[in-house]
Amino acid sequence: MTLHRRDFINRMSLASVSLLASHPLFGKTAISTDRKSVLIETAHFGNLGGWMLDSQFEPHLGFSYLLAHGLGKPVENASSKIKFPKAGRYHVWALTKDWCPGDWESPGRFQVLLGDQALSETFGTKPDWTWQTGGTVEVGSGQINTTVSLKDLTGFEGRCSAIYFSLDANDKPPIDRDKLPQWRRDKVGLPSTAVDQGHYDLIIVGGGISGCAAAITADSQGVKVAVIHNRPVLGGNASGEIRVHTEGIHGRASKVLDKIDTPHYPNSDPLALEADKKRMKNMMALKNVDYFLSHTMNSLEMKDGRIHAVQAMETANGTLKRFTGTQFLDSTGDGWLGHMSGCEYRYGRESKHEFNEEWEEHGELWSPEKPDNRVMGSSVMWYTRATNKRVKFPAVPWAKTVAKNYVATEGEWQWEYSHNDLHQVYDAETIRDHMFRAIYGSYDNAIKRRQNANLELDWISFLVGKRESRRIVGDHIYSGVDARDSIEFPDSVVIEKRKIDVHYQQKLLGYPVDFKSEAIFQAIKNTYYYIPYRSLYAKDVPNLQMAGRCFSCTHIGLGGPRVMNTCGQMGVATGYAAGLCKKYGKDPRQIGKDHIKELRKLCGHEGELPPLIDRAGDEIAEPAATS
Repeated sequence: MTLHRRDFINRMSLASVSLLASHPLFGKTAISTDRKSVLIETAHFGNLGGWMLDSQFEPHLGFSYLLAHGLGKPVENASSKIKFPKAGRYHVWALTKDWCPGDWESPGRFQVLLGDQALSETFGTKPDWTWQTGGTVEVGSGQINTTVSLKDLTGFEGRCSAIYFSLDANDKPPIDRDKLPQWRRDKVGLPSTAVDQGHYDLIIVGGGISGCAAAITADSQGVKVAVIHNRPVLGGNASGEIRVHTEGIHGRASKVLDKIDTPHYPNSDPLALEADKKRMKNMMALKNVDYFLSHTMNSLEMKDGRIHAVQAMETANGTLKRFTGTQFLDSTGDGWLGHMSGCEYRYGRESKHEFNEEWEEHGELWSPEKPDNRVMGSSVMWYTRATNKRVKFPAVPWAKTVAKNYVATEGEWQWEYSHNDLHQVYDAETIRDHMFRAIYGSYDNAIKRRQNANLELDWISFLVGKRESRRIVGDHIYSGVDARDSIEFPDSVVIEKRKIDVHYQQKLLGYPVDFKSEAIFQAIKNTYYYIPYRSLYAKDVPNLQMAGRCFSCTHIGLGGPRVMNTCGQMGVATGYAAGLCKKYGKDPRQIGKDHIKELRKLCGHEGELPPLIDRAGDEIAEPAATS
């Protein structure tokens, strides 16, 4: 949905249901487009019940889905209206998967109900995303207009993306990634052409802390901005959906970061919901920014080697929207704009020889002899609450092969998963689901102990909190040596003092489970380190900047500045740079060459310097003079 400034707060909600349901097309009756079949998209359901709308994997999967995230208790039915073209015997398929196949009952089982009657098939029992057959159902003349519902049977992450009814037994839907999206649009009667949203000076894709900071500073320079974000609330990892507190100093950007930062509450704390309200209120106050929340960018157009336009789909109704822009900012975290526009990017760990990042004390855990695909992993936060009675919990044999005998009643940042053979973008759903198994199994082990018997699962994020994936290559690749040795660049626009902090899986040292991580910290030579503007724009696409963990860096170079306040400083710099791009009619590289002093002054790094501020809002010492 598009949220304009005048009604942003009134329609802001912390639950995806509230924001999506306010759209006039949300929950419309599913109808036939060919008089012999009807497709119903679960993302378009008018009543989500207790099911969660999960759109985080849409850029890779090509679709979103409803998730029965019940923490072991079946959730309330989701339902929507349907109108069949005529009475008859319909063949049924549901787009679903058994997310944890093995020698046990599938944990994500659910039923499809037509009216009040359940179909005979139990869904969520076939491996991988597929159109699971549901047999046939007789639709009488009195059932032409009825409801379709999803009935969760377990409370353990059942999922469904669409349900298809057809009078033709051979009309099985396609599963091919290249055919499925268009087939689905045709079946629900959605046009293939995108609705033009006009032209923007700056299009920001990704509304985490980096994207928010960029929007604030660009707005201050009179830049017309569109923020496209695939979730219903801004903040990314800091949002109430994931609940990671921010780290890193404000540097010289405190006036901006104060508007969007979080208090330093424990990770997972529901106080993140209050921080959301503050952030959304302050973002609403911007005069030149339009927000397109719950929109997933799915394609872009190139013209003369530049990004000309992006296309995004609104999750609630499938509407395609087209945005043309002069400048673009990739703050997606996963580097989607850079990837789609053909930029060179890095993934994994560089050889210790390429940037001389070797640290002999820690050997391969720090920087390998040969490059590999290991990156810092993704986390799923969770916690329990005390009750006044012994808690009952279903058997979870499917979780024990991951959790083994591990015992826990909450999960902090160390609950993290990465593997050399799993990609943090393309295998993100598998990684998230692995963490679900770790959590449910460890909790089940815990409540078997008397001291934990009254602890009930209270909250588990269904969104995965990522640390590292694609890193778009700019004119300078920021390295661990740059940070460790406190290299001061003439085009520095970000300052940080946090130690280099690189994570590894404890399993590599023989730990019995594979979902726990540990950190290695490397000290900084002269307390502070600096990020140059040349690491914040793409070398291959002239009108693309990056802010956040997809900036131009090595694996070790990402270790320190990957945290949200430092990424927010990157957003501050790129937003100001977009203002200079508009002012001078130039691209980022030319701003870095011809107007870097002006950019640095805007960022507080040139001329009369504002005080350095830490994340608590306190003034901190200036960097010592270097010879």
